[in-house]
Amino acid sequence: MVDTQNRERVYIFDTTLRDGEQSPGCSMTVPEKLRMAHKLAELGVDILEAGFPIASEGDYHAVRLVASELPWVQVAALSRACKMDVERAASALEPAKRSRIHTFIATSDIHLKYKLKKTRQQVLDEACAAVALARQYVEDVEFSAEDATRTDPDYLEQVTRAVVAAGARTVNLPDTTGYSVPDEHAELIGRMVRAVGDSAIISVHCHDDLGLAMANSLAAIGAGARQVECTINGIGERAGNASLEEIVMAIKVRQDRLPFYTGIVTEQIYPASQMLTGIISFGPQPNKALVGANAFAHEAGIHQDGYLKEKSTYEVIDPQSVGIPEGRLVLGKHSGRHALRSKCEHLGYHLGKDELDVVYHGFIEIADRKKGVSDQEILALIHTLKAGEGVHSESAAAD
Repeated sequence: MVDTQNRERVYIFDTTLRDGEQSPGCSMTVPEKLRMAHKLAELGVDILEAGFPIASEGDYHAVRLVASELPWVQVAALSRACKMDVERAASALEPAKRSRIHTFIATSDIHLKYKLKKTRQQVLDEACAAVALARQYVEDVEFSAEDATRTDPDYLEQVTRAVVAAGARTVNLPDTTGYSVPDEHAELIGRMVRAVGDSAIISVHCHDDLGLAMANSLAAIGAGARQVECTINGIGERAGNASLEEIVMAIKVRQDRLPFYTGIVTEQIYPASQMLTGIISFGPQPNKALVGANAFAHEAGIHQDGYLKEKSTYEVIDPQSVGIPEGRLVLGKHSGRHALRSKCEHLGYHLGKDELDVVYHGFIEIADRKKGVSDQEILALIHTLKAGEGVHSESAAAD
């Protein structure tokens, strides 16, 4: 059970199936979306944004199917701030027991001038009308001010107050272009939190165009945002979204600085990442935090020596806490004798100091010529030594 004393809940709004899916290489079929939705439910996301029903028949049916098959999950559907979209989203969500219509319109002057060709008053009126219409279908309505971080703060506050008065329970202030920096982001979010008080939750949705999505999300939480929109593996438009796993684990690990909690079952993070990788056309980069192939891998000799003596010297997170059985040592030219000895023992051979030196020199010769040394190559070195000098082996009978 989570100890919530002196800690505040942060709600995780997962948009892997909507924002994530609409990025290049991430398109999913309806069965794939449903399969991923089941895993996200198992992960424990608070709100599951299943799609954009007006976008296609496939998206409409995906939202409807997720709403039908996952009745215990709060399912959200996206709509533009117009009657046709809101009604389509409401129709797709009909089977849901807990539904949310998520309606949006851009609010920055650059979007108003070049994309919408509308005045500020027109956008304000359309935002409020869409929220009011959505409230006729569902009790839980979220409004997003697209490109909020490049919107005039006075106008953004006017919109925020107005949509809450119209019935929005959550106001999302996206950093749509990944333009914001943490201190600036915290200032903007803090202002909007104070503007709505207890009448609504302020949410954030940060993109990673400048590599700041994670930092901006945490800054927003510190400033009072209590919902974070994010995706598995950080997938999403252009450079992607804030990564669900990074936000959740930062909160879990750094309670001294982040006195919050989420409802995420963290042991399901890696399985969810792996499932997504199997569905879309690519996985996370090897050095991706928490779920990358190298996230808990150690090759440098100094690191390996410390890790073998005490794992916490180089791992601040227990791999099992995100669903990875254990960290691993990668043997290469940077590895030291301690790691090689550990590998030999894992393979069933206990080498004396002189024996280890002989095997180590042979190991380094191989490692200098290639990017890694396999177990079979290490065994070959041991067998060569054994044939000449004898090596104590737990598996001698088998040899």
